[in-house]
Formats: sequence, structure tokens, C-alpha cells
Amino acid sequence: LGLWPLVTLIFFEVSGGPFGTEDAVSAAGPLLTILGFLVFPVLWSVPEALITAELATAFPENSGYVAWVTAAFGPFWGFQEGLWSWMSGVTDNSLYPVMLAANLEVFFPQLAHGWPKYVFLVGMSLLLSGLNFRGLTVVGNAVITSTLAILVPFALLCVLCLPQIQLSNYTRVDLDKVDWSTFLNVMFWNLNYWDSVSTLAGEVRDPGRTFPRALLLAVVLVVAMYLLPTMAALGVPLLADGGGWKLGYYGPVAKQVGGPWLAAWIIVAAACSQVGQYQAEMASDSYQVQGMAERGFLPRALGRRSRYGTPVYGIVLSSLGVLCLAWKTFTEIVTMLNAIYCLAELLEFAAFVWLRIKRPDLPRPYRVPLPTWGLVVMLLPASALLVVVLAM
Repeated sequence: LGLWPLVTLIFFEVSGGPFGTEDAVSAAGPLLTILGFLVFPVLWSVPEALITAELATAFPENSGYVAWVTAAFGPFWGFQEGLWSWMSGVTDNSLYPVMLAANLEVFFPQLAHGWPKYVFLVGMSLLLSGLNFRGLTVVGNAVITSTLAILVPFALLCVLCLPQIQLSNYTRVDLDKVDWSTFLNVMFWNLNYWDSVSTLAGEVRDPGRTFPRALLLAVVLVVAMYLLPTMAALGVPLLADGGGWKLGYYGPVAKQVGGPWLAAWIIVAAACSQVGQYQAEMASDSYQVQGMAERGFLPRALGRRSRYGTPVYGIVLSSLGVLCLAWKTFTEIVTMLNAIYCLAELLEFAAFVWLRIKRPDLPRPYRVPLPTWGLVVMLLPASALLVVVLAM
């Protein structure tokens, strides 16, 4: 993997576009949603990306965060980190067939419920998993193409919204009606998983140079792709009322400001987003299984690679997990995966600080330019957020 395939893989690990922000608008309204996408990246995304840049370059192998925690606290906690992260990743990946079905309901209302929906979820999950067998070069090229397919229609959507924007729409909030649990869970989910790409560190060209640059570019891309389309749509009269926002709502937004052709284009972009997100997450989860097998945490047979160099059993196990969870609703899946993910992240934060204290001479091609006390201060707001999300 070179720089741009890695940037787009990180983009899809974390975001994939503004799809999924609709429930945040519905739960909290325009003002809190906009503030959330301004504040959360600073408190959460940037610290997590910095940790990933330092430790992924110090441990350039496919076990990723498992290697970090093992080096800090030993194999028992390393295995717990791997288990929690893999479970969270598989749960996260079960979202994307659900989101794809929701976006395609505009064209195929039958996908809203019943056996057509479940046949679609199973078939699409198997089809997308099959693409991962072809290797990271194929996956990397696919996600670059998907990124371009998403950027163009949303750039056009933002331009078409500009003449209609009323700034007063951005200040709308009713604190008595805010669903804080849904809002925080959805915001957190939209901006996490920066560490997932560490499980591909063994497949990256010149990781010491490539990882920090890729993470920096990905942070800018992710924040822009959330904030700009969401603000553009919320500024348009009749669209700012959060009550109408639900999963797949960017299609109706595009139809109002641009017409049916733009709505169709946005729905195609949504499909590209969900495909790209599924591919990126499946790659991360399956290579983690392979990396843990190489480290002896799992049976060696699970580290077997296909003729394309892909982790066969890692893909099979991760696909089975997706199939078991894809029947749940969007908010149920998000709440479940966030709880597991928070545990893994607290362990990663502790390992990061511990390694700075106990192994200061560990070779670090990239080092976060802060002393240990500065790192602790940086991680305090992020750790508090993890505790709050766990308590929800």
C-alpha cells in the first residue's frame, strides 16, 4: 500500500462520507450537530490518529494494536485487546449492508422489510467479502474510485445549496428534546476507528513516512466530508428541521435542491460509500486475525493466505460475524459496537502512555511531539468521552 490507497482506506474505515450523520441531526438538531463535528475531531479524532501514527510505525505488523498492548502489558491483555477490537470491527461492518439497503429503498421499496431485505443483506455481505479475497491492491483501487464517486456529487450538492442557505437555521436547538444517548453514540461512531488501519501496517510501503502523512490527509478529508455537506443541507429552509432526518435522507435533500438526477447520483454515491466502508473494515478485521495467528494468539492455520496474499480464514470468520448481526437496526448496532470499542480504546491509551514511560528508547519513526505529561493532558478529554459513551 502506498500513500493514496492508505488515505482512502483510512477515510472509509472512519467515515466514507456524510452518510450516517442523519441520526445525529434527528437526535440533537442543527446547532449541536455542527458543533459536534467541530469539537469531536479535536477532542477525539486527532489524539487517536496521533497515537496510531506513532505506534503503527513503531510496530509495523498486521496485529496492530494487539502488538502495542502486548508490548506494554503482556499477552493476556494483548489478547483481550484483539478480541474486543475484532468484535467491534465485525459489528461495525454489519452496518454497511443495512445502510446500503436503506439508501436503495428509494428505488426498491421492497428492501424496507421482510424477506427481500434479508436476502439482500446476506447476498450483498457475501459478494463484498468475496472482493476482499482479491487482495489489497484491488481493494485499494476500489476505495480510491469510490472516494472520487462520493466527492463529486457532494461538492455539487454544496454548491447548489449555497444560494438557499439561511444562517439562522444553524442556531436551532431545543435542549429539552435532545436525545443525548443517540447523539453522542452516533457522533462517536462517525469519528472513530482511526486505529483500525494499524492492522495493515505490515502491508504498507515505508510505514514510518507513509502512516503520519496518510493520517493527516485523512483527518482533513473526513472532517470536510462530514461538516460541509451537513452544513449545506441544514442551511436550506425546510431541511433544517431534524425531525425529517433519518438514514438515507441525503437523497431527498439532493432532490429538493437539484432535482431527481442529483438524488439518483447521491444514492449511487451512498452505495459506493457503503461498499468502500465494507471493504476497508473487512480488510482491517481479516488482517488482524492473520496478525494474531502469526503472533500465536490464535491457531497458526488461521494465518493462512490465499494465492492473492489475503487472509483466507480471517475473511471467512469476519464474514460470518457480519451475517449474524446484519439483521439488527442501525442504532442498535452502533450502540453495541461503541460499548466494545470503548474498552479497547481505554486499553490502547494506557498502553501508549505506559510505553512512553517504560520504553522511551523504543524505535519510533514518528513520535508525537509532546512530553509524557502533555500526552496525558491530550488524552484526558478523549478518555472522559469513552467513559461517558460506555455509561450511555
